[in-house]
Amino acid sequence: MTIAERPIDLDHLNRYTGGNRGLNEEILKLFEDQCSSTLAQLEELAKQDGAGSKSWHELTHTLKGAARGVGAFGMGDIAAEAEKIPQDQGAAIEVVHRLKNKACAIQLFVEQLLNSPA
Repeated sequence: MTIAERPIDLDHLNRYTGGNRGLNEEILKLFEDQCSSTLAQLEELAKQDGAGSKSWHELTHTLKGAARGVGAFGMGDIAAEAEKIPQDQGAAIEVVHRLKNKACAIQLFVEQLLNSPA
């Protein structure tokens, strides 16, 4: 897997953590938890036709910032798209699906990272 294909840009994360493996792991675990919670809320809003609402905007904006902060730029880009969705249930459901797929890739990457030798 090339650096561009990785769900998390570890070079980016390492610039903030000094390459401290323990700190990277802690940050990525917190990010995974935040993703799970945020995506559940976004999915519920999408089902209720809540895209475009203040809650939708705040959640997508927060996810965008958190993703970009840890180097999950692909997820950050999708969250930025989601942030701009008007009240359109079909578009909201589609973008939540894309975010969930990206979250699965991130989770797998983090699991592999945590299980790799130091």
